[in-house]
Amino acid sequence: MPTELRQDVRLLTTVLGEAIAASGGPELLELVESLRQGTIALRTRPSRARRQRVVELVASLDLPRAEQVIRAFTCYFQLVNLAEERQRIRVLRARTRAARPLEGSVAALRGEATPDAFADLRIRPVLTAHPTEAKRRAIVEVVWRIGGLLERLDDGRLGLPEAEEAMRHLREEITGLWLTDPVRHRRPEPLDEVRASLALFDETIFTTLPLIYREVDRALDPEGSGARAPAFPAFLRWGTWVGGDRDGNPSVTAETTKAASAIATDHVLRGLENATRRIARSLSVSDRDVPPSTALRKALVRDERALPGPARELARKLPDAPHRRKLGLAAHRLAATRTRSRGAYDDPAEFVADLDVLQRSLDGGGASKLAWGELQHLRWQAETFGFHLAEMEVRQHADVLDAALREVAPQAIGNARALDRLARVQELSPPEAKTPATREVLATFRAIRDVQDRLGREACERVIVSFTRSASDLSGVLALARLASPSRPADVLPVPLLETRHELATATTILDGWLALPGTKRLLRRHHRELLVMVGYSDSAKEVGVLAANLELYRAQRAMAAWAREHDVRLTIFHGRGGALGRGGGPASRAILGQPPGSVHGRFAVTEQGEMAFARYGDAVLARRHLEQLTSAVVRASATGDALDPFDRFERELALMAEVSRARYEELVGSEGFVLFFRRVTPLAQISTLPIASRPVARGVGQANELDDLRAIPWVFAWSQSRVNLAGWYGLGAGLEAVAATRGGVASLRAMFRDWPFFTAMIENAELSLAKADPAIAELYLARGERDDLTAAIREEMARTTELVLEVAGHPQLLDCRPELQRAVELRNPYVDALSFLQLRFLDGRGRAERLVQAAVSGVAAGLRNTG
Repeated sequence: MPTELRQDVRLLTTVLGEAIAASGGPELLELVESLRQGTIALRTRPSRARRQRVVELVASLDLPRAEQVIRAFTCYFQLVNLAEERQRIRVLRARTRAARPLEGSVAALRGEATPDAFADLRIRPVLTAHPTEAKRRAIVEVVWRIGGLLERLDDGRLGLPEAEEAMRHLREEITGLWLTDPVRHRRPEPLDEVRASLALFDETIFTTLPLIYREVDRALDPEGSGARAPAFPAFLRWGTWVGGDRDGNPSVTAETTKAASAIATDHVLRGLENATRRIARSLSVSDRDVPPSTALRKALVRDERALPGPARELARKLPDAPHRRKLGLAAHRLAATRTRSRGAYDDPAEFVADLDVLQRSLDGGGASKLAWGELQHLRWQAETFGFHLAEMEVRQHADVLDAALREVAPQAIGNARALDRLARVQELSPPEAKTPATREVLATFRAIRDVQDRLGREACERVIVSFTRSASDLSGVLALARLASPSRPADVLPVPLLETRHELATATTILDGWLALPGTKRLLRRHHRELLVMVGYSDSAKEVGVLAANLELYRAQRAMAAWAREHDVRLTIFHGRGGALGRGGGPASRAILGQPPGSVHGRFAVTEQGEMAFARYGDAVLARRHLEQLTSAVVRASATGDALDPFDRFERELALMAEVSRARYEELVGSEGFVLFFRRVTPLAQISTLPIASRPVARGVGQANELDDLRAIPWVFAWSQSRVNLAGWYGLGAGLEAVAATRGGVASLRAMFRDWPFFTAMIENAELSLAKADPAIAELYLARGERDDLTAAIREEMARTTELVLEVAGHPQLLDCRPELQRAVELRNPYVDALSFLQLRFLDGRGRAERLVQAAVSGVAAGLRNTG
């Protein structure tokens, strides 16, 4: 372990120990230490006697004591996770100071990327409210503050009084962490989730964004950066489902969507106003040294008419500083926009135009560094975030939209052309909706119209249709928009979400039907022939297993990219990736570089879900690294053009692998009584009531008694808690074995691993999933199912997959290729084991015992660093 990391872990855990002893007495600390030593001994030298000692120690705990022990281990993981993040930040900073640019950074593109590579670039991270962040927001913010104090203590320039004060504050915050209940007492409401996601914009995204653009500016012109206009447009745009995703979540209503949009607008306008005022204070050049342009003088006259009071006051204070006055008045106009009062901007383009006038005046007056420095940062923020911060994307299940159409337009149901015609009818009488569900669907489209009236089309335009099956699901969106507001329908853009094996396999057929409609042709013309298609990793993997799903996704993207070239469509594939490996998780940059050649083409959209959003954007340095990696990977993947696709070289092996893998997976999950077995061997019941999100774990009403009803997140989450991690690897071993048994099969698998980034990433992700699983602990959970056949199938497939993954990767132990991660997993395992034993002890309990298990769930999630 690096010295700095060891010191941080020792400091944090020592202070945590002091807090535990102060509130629970030294005997509690001794109990925690005894359990820790017991699980370490069991890991180091496994034996029946050592396991029995751990079981007996856990069995001796009553509920109150067990709760305290679980909280202690959970706090430990939160602090160790933080220490590891701080170490990663140290390493990143050290590597950026090296002579050679950091791999995956924008700086590494110097000399190979040109302005043309960025001219048509569009990268779109989309934040979602998926229930995968197990930490309470209160705990997230305490951990952020502790991180800031660690950063301060790292500063060698601190004097003794400053260091002592930082230490006092650190003890205070860690005590607060220890005394904070790790489990919420109620589910968050959708607007709570909106505010939590906006904390990421406030904390890092808003201020980090200009630094990404500046890195690109330096990469393209190291000498001229900051002294001339950038040679590329702003290429990042954020989207959000938080407050807009109502698929299976009745808590998200039309009013929620409008309120979420209003909250985001308030945040971004305050951010722009504060940045504008800050820069204005530093823009002190006089008109004698930097004469204002004619355009600036005219703009000031217009501002004086719009804001006579502030204009007079600024003219009195700053008679010789027209540039500062102009920016000060822009801040007043932003404030007026927020409060909807006199002098407000009509739209963000008007604010950007003001900045452009100011920049060109400064540049023309000889102050180019003032024109293209901090002012350009502000302009990039305005161009990226607008006045809406992130586009609100509305998601709804195809069946819900279909049910609404059956009620208000039964004559057109299921007929894409009839629905398309209905969407274009100019004179319609508003239909009478009889059911609350249909009234809510129509109200949602009116809410979209309201947001567009206030903030423009780009603030809320996309409607994601979950489980899209045909073109009629998409034309139905346009028809519902017209029916909701016949005279002025919302300007919507339907987006198909393809997330089952059948829909992925028939993706181009669905797109052919959509493209053939007159309404679609008009949409494409208006959007410069740009088309967005979303692919879902979660439900496809739950349906057919991780290997078969990933290969089907790859085939679908290849097919859609070829289809787009044939039809002269500019396709953006929107990747619905989760954080867990069974839901498309893993390093984003590797995933991008593993896409089919020609499928990225300068355009990439991806969901940032739950705990991954907080992991990637919770710290400014890590946020910057993540956005640089996204940018670099998209540029590099786009440069491959129509290069040869390794898929063609291995098509026979891949077909065999997918078929055998899918069959093995379906045999398991299709076994009679499997759902009951799954519920018994995992803490699914406790996860179902864990108050970490407003969204239920199953679509529809009631509990998930069938696998199809259950959402992918609790499916993955539950298997990770039982230390099986089945969703990340089951079926992979069978598929690999089938190919290995053919002539030259092992050599082919190794060639795939060596030569094909997609396959490399899949095998390495499976390695991590297997490393976080634990056969010994998993056996204790699986035994609860009382199904020897299913337990044996899982046990054998885990052993088979581990053996073949290692054979393909060419190393003797899991994660040998990533020694730092290997060490982190090995060090954490005994501590996770302690929580697993505690969870098992109380798994059948109710009331307070159920809440204790939920606390253990949060602790295991922190230890494994993933949920669903």
